[in-house]
Amino acid sequence: MPGIDKLPIEETLEDSPQTRSLLGVFEEDTAAISSYFSQLFKAMQRIYDAQNELSAATHLTSKLLKDYEKQRFPLGGDDEVMSSTLQQFAKVIDELSSCHAVLSTQLADAMMFPITQFQERDLREIVILKEVFQISSDDHDAAINRYSRLSKRKENEKVKNEVMEDVYTSRKKQHETIMHYFASLNMLQYKKKIALLEPLLGYMQAQISFFKLGSENLTQQWEEFLTNIGTSVQNVRREMDSDAEATEQTIQDLKAASDPLYMPDPDPNQIPVNRNLTRKAGYLNTRYKTGLVSSAWERQYFFTQGGNLMSQSRGAVAGGLVLDIDNCSVMAVDCDDRRFCFQITAFDGKKAVILQAESRKDCEEWIATINNISKRIYLSENPEEIAARVNQSALEAVTPSPSFQQRHESFRPSTQGRSKTGRSGSQCSAGSESPALSSLSLDSLVAPDTPIQFDIISPVSEEHTSQAKSGAQGRTNPFGESGGSKSEESEDSILHQLFIVRFLGSMEVKATESADVIYETMRQILAARAIHNIFRMTESHLLVTCESLKLIDPQTQVTRLRFPLSSVVLCASHQENKRLFGFVLKTAGGREDGRPVTVCYVFESNNDGEKICDSVGLAKQIALHSEMDRKATQKQRELDKAKEKQQEELHKQKQIEKDLEEQSRLIAASSRPGQPAADGQILVLSNSQSEDSDAGEEGQKKGESEA
Repeated sequence: MPGIDKLPIEETLEDSPQTRSLLGVFEEDTAAISSYFSQLFKAMQRIYDAQNELSAATHLTSKLLKDYEKQRFPLGGDDEVMSSTLQQFAKVIDELSSCHAVLSTQLADAMMFPITQFQERDLREIVILKEVFQISSDDHDAAINRYSRLSKRKENEKVKNEVMEDVYTSRKKQHETIMHYFASLNMLQYKKKIALLEPLLGYMQAQISFFKLGSENLTQQWEEFLTNIGTSVQNVRREMDSDAEATEQTIQDLKAASDPLYMPDPDPNQIPVNRNLTRKAGYLNTRYKTGLVSSAWERQYFFTQGGNLMSQSRGAVAGGLVLDIDNCSVMAVDCDDRRFCFQITAFDGKKAVILQAESRKDCEEWIATINNISKRIYLSENPEEIAARVNQSALEAVTPSPSFQQRHESFRPSTQGRSKTGRSGSQCSAGSESPALSSLSLDSLVAPDTPIQFDIISPVSEEHTSQAKSGAQGRTNPFGESGGSKSEESEDSILHQLFIVRFLGSMEVKATESADVIYETMRQILAARAIHNIFRMTESHLLVTCESLKLIDPQTQVTRLRFPLSSVVLCASHQENKRLFGFVLKTAGGREDGRPVTVCYVFESNNDGEKICDSVGLAKQIALHSEMDRKATQKQRELDKAKEKQQEELHKQKQIEKDLEEQSRLIAASSRPGQPAADGQILVLSNSQSEDSDAGEEGQKKGESEA
């Protein structure tokens, strides 16, 4: 049997318009099944009631079975196996229509009972569940409306608890009802086949039993065919039972997992707010005007798609555009004495929508999601385009509302504050001078209150300043190099690549594990430049070698900054604006307390940023291989020295053994005085040997005198 189309029980709690549309298809299929089985039931009823008209009734049944492939079930598809099976049934029933008579009891037990049970129990159960589901859905909508109208200013705890309990009960009832309704509709796809095949199988078995399986029309081939059909029915039944068990287990699991979600305003400690979403969908109440001063609220299904906010009402085929959220601003507002309201304003300020979420968590997630989408689009633009579009609305667009009790206008910096910090210098504090920028920084990536440096400080000016402050002491380079002795690059470096870059800014960061720290630094630097109207950028030549990265002045060819390649721990380009790239450097001893400092530098290039990052990666690989070769050569030299030392020790040992053998031979020769050597040569002893022999003779004479 081919696969069975099913309704997704997992999506019943969300109750989206797509799920409702799919439910409508299943309900149309149920109506078609009911209509078709009604005709089939009448046909079989005629077989049972009028045995005199058995031939005509079986002919009608055969005709209906032949017309099965012409039926258009919305979920039936091209079931060739079922169509072929029914065609075979139609053929054999047509052959037996003129000569078969069926006993009433056998027909009642084998043919009429399954199809009657299917109509009176299964189809009726679908109708009842549909009515119950409609009632529970209406109750849930009414409870949601009462809950949405709860006063924010005059909160009555008793009324609030009663309304929340009503929402909990109605939502739970609706969820359980729709899950059972979906399960029954899914099971109907199996029962449809069983209810279609089992009565036919019972009818044929009754005919075979009546004629004692000896009719000339029933050959061995037909018996095998019926056996195969019976096996198929049992397989479908086993598959249905297995699916029913799995569906029941799924319902139990979903009930247990969805219990906290029935509460409209859950405890944030149990279900934390996810502020990293870039896509979100769900039901919201939207406010629209009904007159000059009057307004009303309507509950619709909202979802984000790309850079747009879409809405879709129940029964609608597709969603419609509500607002373009490119660089929009979002804030929590107070409206019509309703809770959890927020307003989305377009970038140009010409259009705004006010929406009400179901809970504080839902409201905060919607605000965070829209901010994340607007932030992502904001970063994908060029710095010049950002600077041209920055105004007060742009400042609001990058400022999320941290509290539902404060108005969004409290985050707008005053004109006096902006005039003091607008162009006060090339170095500004993102935490102290720009509260909007500070609210966007992620504590896990960038340290709070971190200043942003927009200019490249010349090493020479730094050295003079440091010497003026510390006297004769030399300047300490933040990369661990001495200010007085400048180490030049080796001219025989394998890699030399030059790129034209423009320095956007740098700031100290905390994390170096992923490229997110570079993306966050880019966002903060670009936002700070736009807010403070800093458009000037320093152009330099970036020289990538196997030893370091150099920023060279294109006019004077003087090295402005030099970064040792070993201190570069991360390099990445922006995912959307490929001209932006940055790298993270970790330096030792950059603070007064000796702790390492991690700084992220951001540049804009005329080339693709990925090419520069690939060049830096290639340089690090070459440097790594060179270091490995150097260590291998040094280790080989140490092994050669150890081997030479071992050979020398072995040579000394052999020389000592040779001297000992020579000494032993001389001592043995000296113990026989008066005997010339074998060749008549005279043995000459050394001084030590002579002294030993004299001492031996004196000892021998003394022994003889004592004896």
